[in-house]
Amino acid sequence: MEIITDINQIDLTKSYTYADYLNWKFQERIELIFGKIFKMSPAPTSQHQHISVAMSSTIYNYLKGKPCRVFTAPFDVILPVTPGISNTVVQPDITVVCNPSKITEHGCNGAPDLVVEVVSKSSVTRDLHEKYGVYEQAGVREYWIVHPQDRSLIIFFLNDKGKYQPSKPLTKGDMAASRVLPGLTIDLHELFTDVVEEPEEEYLVGLKRI
Repeated sequence: MEIITDINQIDLTKSYTYADYLNWKFQERIELIFGKIFKMSPAPTSQHQHISVAMSSTIYNYLKGKPCRVFTAPFDVILPVTPGISNTVVQPDITVVCNPSKITEHGCNGAPDLVVEVVSKSSVTRDLHEKYGVYEQAGVREYWIVHPQDRSLIIFFLNDKGKYQPSKPLTKGDMAASRVLPGLTIDLHELFTDVVEEPEEEYLVGLKRI
């Protein structure tokens, strides 16, 4: 299969698979959701990075001596959502994997145990719809969505029927607690302290700004 080094060589209106994805060697970051290409902005804001680093550091320290591992973006997660076809590859901001057999040279092959997305106003719809849907369908046991603009967090737990059950909205003064990783808590007062107000990062679909 031909190696692609320029995103302009790709027809962004078509559907693709993970096999295609592995042959794309251009600099732009993209995700595949049911074969559709979503082009992401190349550099998150400092607001986004502050929250992501703070959360991943807390999770990393919690996991010391435990079998689970935490990864930060860019880290490929290949999700089993289309029977017989591997066509969904996402890059959560934070990924926790407790099954070592899922970790490969290229990322995580299968559903992680916990994912975190730090959203902007322009990406929140996608994180609450497309990515919410694939995480639920793939069996990601816990999905955290952080909203920097209003300094809030919602945790979605996968119930025994395979559907997400949301927590109440959490904000400064609350402690966010994981069910998948018992004992993991994050102080949201500390998390959101010193978070600066910034223009949200852009999220691109194909070459169209939204």
